[in-house]
Amino acid sequence: MPKFLQKRWHGYQTVWAFLLLLVLVICISMYNWELGVIGLLLSFLLGGLMLKTELDFRRELNQYISGLSFRIKRVEGEAISTLPFGIILYSENRTVEWHNRFASEMFEEQSLIGEPLQDLFPQLANALSTKKETKEPARELKVELQHDERYYQFLIVPDERLIYLYEVTELAVLRKQYENERLALGIVMLDNMDEAAQGMDDQQRTALIAKVSSEITSWANQYNIYLRRLSSERYLIMLNHKALQELEQSRFVILDTVREMTADLKVPMTLSIGLSFGAESIKELGELAQSSLDMALGRGGDQAAVKAGQRLSFYGGKSNAVEKRTRVRARVIAHALRDLMQESDRVLIMGHKIPDMDALGAAIGVWKAAALYNVEAHIVLDKSNPSIDRMMEQVNKDEKLSQALLTPEQSLQMMTEHSLLVVVDTHKASMTIEPRLVQTASRVVVVDHHRRGEEFINDSVLIYLEPYASSACELVTELLQYIHEKVQLTPLEATSLLAGITVDTKHFSLHTGSRTFEAAGFLRRSGADTVMIQRMLKEDLDEYIAKAEIIKHAKMIYGHIAIAVTEPGQKIPQLLIAQVADSLLNMTDVLASFVVSERPDGLVGISARSLGRMNVQVVMERLGGGGHLTNAAVQLDCSLEEARRRVVDVLAEIDGEEGLFE
Repeated sequence: MPKFLQKRWHGYQTVWAFLLLLVLVICISMYNWELGVIGLLLSFLLGGLMLKTELDFRRELNQYISGLSFRIKRVEGEAISTLPFGIILYSENRTVEWHNRFASEMFEEQSLIGEPLQDLFPQLANALSTKKETKEPARELKVELQHDERYYQFLIVPDERLIYLYEVTELAVLRKQYENERLALGIVMLDNMDEAAQGMDDQQRTALIAKVSSEITSWANQYNIYLRRLSSERYLIMLNHKALQELEQSRFVILDTVREMTADLKVPMTLSIGLSFGAESIKELGELAQSSLDMALGRGGDQAAVKAGQRLSFYGGKSNAVEKRTRVRARVIAHALRDLMQESDRVLIMGHKIPDMDALGAAIGVWKAAALYNVEAHIVLDKSNPSIDRMMEQVNKDEKLSQALLTPEQSLQMMTEHSLLVVVDTHKASMTIEPRLVQTASRVVVVDHHRRGEEFINDSVLIYLEPYASSACELVTELLQYIHEKVQLTPLEATSLLAGITVDTKHFSLHTGSRTFEAAGFLRRSGADTVMIQRMLKEDLDEYIAKAEIIKHAKMIYGHIAIAVTEPGQKIPQLLIAQVADSLLNMTDVLASFVVSERPDGLVGISARSLGRMNVQVVMERLGGGGHLTNAAVQLDCSLEEARRRVVDVLAEIDGEEGLFE
């Protein structure tokens, strides 16, 4: 505080003292007027001096305050201008109204006033355009952007039209480096070594393994991957996130390299790769890597499955699953299923929604397996549909089978903690007739032949998932041969199983292996009626005309893909959609077909078929469906045009990434 402020006499006592002095002067004047005049003159002189002093004080105080204000404003402006972060004020039309020196130095310009924010920071357009309909004050927004190889964090205050800029380059670089160097773990497996090396002597087998191992080692060195051989068919790989991203960008070219390198063999060698990233511990990484490998093998092998956090991605899968020659697994599964049935108070069997002959035939086969050990069993069936109407006519004529049918509501009431639920022809809980049964059941068995998808009934006590099999009926037929020493099927039971195989193999023309014919031979010996199957599969004339009408609208894209879209408002059953897709494959130069149509339930159904050179399962999975490499489908809740556009968009994506055809 200045000295003149410290010396000043504060308070009203000065005024009172002056008044007292005047009173004394008046009193003196009463006794001696001369002394009174002198006292009055001195009083006025003292008052004038005091007034002058007060005026001088106020002038000096004003000068001090003005000087101090000027200094504060100058320092304040200099401080704001030289702050180590940027400040930008923008107008309602989003142009710069004011900024400090930090913001101008970002663009190496003296002034940015009048410049549109959209031109200066294009990435901020979405953040600035976000407006809330409510009357609540807008929240502050944080956005991190890159500008001229440097990273900045933007703190936007919409209510004040104010932006703060902080440079976070060092933090961003460290974060990126940390992400790039995070550990990823994987397992590489030669998934058909025995089949590829069949008929070779030890020297040829060793040479084949060495040849493939050399290629895998070169691939690992190229992408800076640590490779450790665990066995002749299994490798452990360790890599960082950056290398994993490069592998995903390359679409795991090693899969094609190994397959093409061994193409001259009777059965080409294929790899399956399971990779995991993003787990908190090494132990969890290892478990996820094994789970990813199981997923790749469950989908037929010859592909890579990458589990990164919540994301699960698949690459490859261009070849059909190789049929395994051993029946050991079928025998082990059959004995395990037998034990589970004998430990249960009842067995409930359920297929997928809108069941087909394969789902119904497999359910009847499992019902028969339970009946062989006098275990109460029931088949869960919501209602019939055109694809199984003729089979249901025969089932309803059989007293035991007709009594075994249950509605979903009845099955929920009968389910206990000691009951066994067997899911056939699907491994997705959401696709079953009654998903609540899967949630309620304490023990679930899955028997399926579809390639494994991301959704799976993971808490199953027994899983028999074989994507090489032609149908669920083929798998159940094999189980029946091992589940009891003397299996005697009735003609209807054998016919139901054979009908399921016949439908899924298109009369034994697709997806067939040696064991498919062995299963069919066993069923034929058990009394399966092929004439009855033929009657079940006969086409209705109206349906045939409807198929021809749909085929008439088919168009060719990418040279070898036929896509047919029905007329708006035309409701077509899913079975008919699938049959049209099958028929299109018989046309010249058609390697894959897609049929899009409205269904009676209001959804849009898409059926996809191929002859093996294109993986239609990948296409349908990107739309939310699934299936096999050559047979897949999906149901969408959208318009016909939207569904067609989404199919075309996915085909364009795959064509740009890795090509549509093998």
